[in-house]
This record gives sequence, C-alpha cells and structure tokens, in this order.
Amino acid sequence: MVEVTDIAGIPGRTSDARIIGLVSGAHFMSHVYMLVLPPLFALVLVDYPVGYEGMALAIASFNVVSGVFQTPAGFLVDRLGAWRLLVAGLVLSGCGVALAGFIPSYWALIGGFALMGLANTIYHPADYSILSHAIGSGRLAHAFSIHTFFGTLGTAVAPISMLFLASLWGWRAAFVSSAVFAFAMALVLLLNKHALADRMERSRLPAKTAAAPLTAAPDAGWRLLLSPPILRNVAFFLVLSMAGYGVQSFSIVALGALYNTPLALANIALSVYLLLNALGVLAGGFVAARARRHNLVAGGGFVASGMLILIVGVFDLNAALLVTTMALSGFLNGVIQPSRDMIVRAATPSGSFGKVFGFVSTGFNIAGIAAPLLYGWLMDNGHPRSIFLLVATFTLLSLPLLTGKGSSVKIRA
Repeated sequence: MVEVTDIAGIPGRTSDARIIGLVSGAHFMSHVYMLVLPPLFALVLVDYPVGYEGMALAIASFNVVSGVFQTPAGFLVDRLGAWRLLVAGLVLSGCGVALAGFIPSYWALIGGFALMGLANTIYHPADYSILSHAIGSGRLAHAFSIHTFFGTLGTAVAPISMLFLASLWGWRAAFVSSAVFAFAMALVLLLNKHALADRMERSRLPAKTAAAPLTAAPDAGWRLLLSPPILRNVAFFLVLSMAGYGVQSFSIVALGALYNTPLALANIALSVYLLLNALGVLAGGFVAARARRHNLVAGGGFVASGMLILIVGVFDLNAALLVTTMALSGFLNGVIQPSRDMIVRAATPSGSFGKVFGFVSTGFNIAGIAAPLLYGWLMDNGHPRSIFLLVATFTLLSLPLLTGKGSSVKIRA
C-alpha cells in the first residue's frame, strides 16, 4: 500500500515527529489515569471504609465499561475521525477523575472511574488509526515503539505523581488536580487539529486512486473483526496482558510468600523490570523496522521473557541474579511490543484501523477483569509459585496464536 509520507511533497520527519508526539502525549495521559487510585488506596479508605473489595469495585467499573464499549469506540473512530474522538477521550478522562475527587460520595468514585473507563476505549483505536494513516511505512515501527514507550512512562510516573499531589493537598485535590493535565493535553490537540486532520485526509487519497492490497468494504464490520487473523490477535493481546498482570501486580507479594524476599528487594526487582521494559520498547522499534517476520520476533521474545520469569518462580535467586533476571525479562517483553502492533496493522484493511485496534484491545480489558481475580485466588489459597508458573504458561500459549495461517484479511462486499 502506498503511504502518504512516502510521496514526494508531503512533509516528512518533522511532521511525523509532531504527530507522533501529539498521539504519544495522549497515550501517556491514558496510562496515568489507569493508576490514579491504587497508590492512594490507604488515603481513600479513610473517607470510604469499604475495604479493598470496594476499591476493587472502582477499578472493575473502569475495566468493565472499557471492555463493553471498546469495540464500538473503534467503529466511531473510523466513522467520525480519530483526532476528534481523541480530544473527547481526554476531556472524558479529566471529567471522570475530577468527578471522583470533587463529589464526596463513594458512588461518585465508582461513577468517575466508569467514566474514565469509557474514555479509555478511545485511546488505542484513535492513536493507532492516526499513526497507521499518517506515518510512512519506513517509520511506522518507530512510531509504534515511541507511542508504547510513552504509555509505559505514564504507568511509571502515575504512582509518584499522585502520592506527591496527595501529600500537598490530600487525595481529593490530587484527583481534581490530575484532571488539569487531561484538559491541557486536549487543548494542545485542538491547537494542532489542522496538522492532524490534514495528514489524515491526505493519507486516504492513495487508497482512492490506486489499488491497495488491503481494502475493506464499507459494510465489512463484524465480518472483519470475527475473521481468524483478528481473533488470533485478540487472543494474543489477552495472554500477553494476563502474563503482564501476574508480574506487575503480584510478583512482589509472591516473592515474599515464596522465598521471604525482603519487600525492598522485591520492589527494586519490579522497578528494574518496568524500567527495562520501557527501554526494550524503544529498542523494539528498531527491531520491528528491520524484521520481516514480526510474529517470530513477538513469539520468541515473549516466550523468552516468560521463561526467565519461570526461573524466578522455580529457583531462590540471590539479590543480584533476581534483579538481573527480572531486568532481562522486562527488556525482552518490551522489545516485542512494536512487533505486536505491526502484526495487528498488517492484518488490518485500510480504513478499518480504529475498529480493529479497538476490538483487539478488548484483550487487555478482559485480562484486567480476570487476572486480578485469578492471581488473587492463587495467593489467598497459598500458591505463590503458581503465579510464576501461570505467567510462563501464558507465554507458551502465545506460540500457536502467532503461527496461524493468514496474516491479513480482505473483506469483500
């Protein structure tokens, strides 16, 4: 398929960098809002003595709403335009977190997180639609890696930022203050709307004037989403996220229960894992740009990452080996992510990026609901080693998902 930025006369690297920066800024904010509550559990429980189950209900409301409306949001992105909905998503995120902090009611907290869950449905389909349409094929893998890196960075920044704001003004003001950043990012996108809209419109021209290998019929809809290549991608996103939840949310408590690992050491190991994961994402952009078989990169890296986590679960490693093994696992897990996105992009007909990336992202939402319940049940029943065994199992499940026949879809009317 001819890419707009491969055509002479269309702005190149400078314009690409601007668009990647705008989309990545929105992605950064989306990940911040996923983690505004957990760092402040203890403070919120003082005002709302509902226990951790009550806090879990707020997080569940986010994931349930996001899971239900993720795919419809993708259809809206393709129909109404990605940049408009991206602005709307940021505004909804800001309103949701402000509602949760401003109104002194537990049910306002639930409602606010449900609203943020609705906003969350927009980010992935809108972001990937803009990048897929507007960035040339030679730079697309790098664009995906930078986009993912900023999301990972948002995840890392959120706990520190929320604790800092809460230490200044309390948890309610921390929530309301964090809403300002979403509104500011929405304003930045509005001020740059012509750059985004012009590039998106230009990118559609070659598809109308030249034959493209991937062209979806207007009524493709669910026939496209339920095709085997797309369903395999949903399943891959699901197992990837199920494994990720095990490491990021339960490795600290599992290490403590299994080996009496000091809390400080377990936290250092996880922090190094997350840091190297972010750096791996950037390195993965270079790998994906040169790879011909993205499925081999994604599958091999994911399995290797999982096997390293299995070593952590089987052997009582000393401090240096534990941190090193977690670091390597995190790096490899990061390297695969741009290739993961390129696999989805390759399977998607032009004009359907929003709906496909929205539908595929439901794998994240399903894992967000199921993983805490599964891993929490294992910990409550005294099976900390099973956390690591299950993470390794999910990585092995990825292999048949990445080796199925047919990497792209063409839906005829």
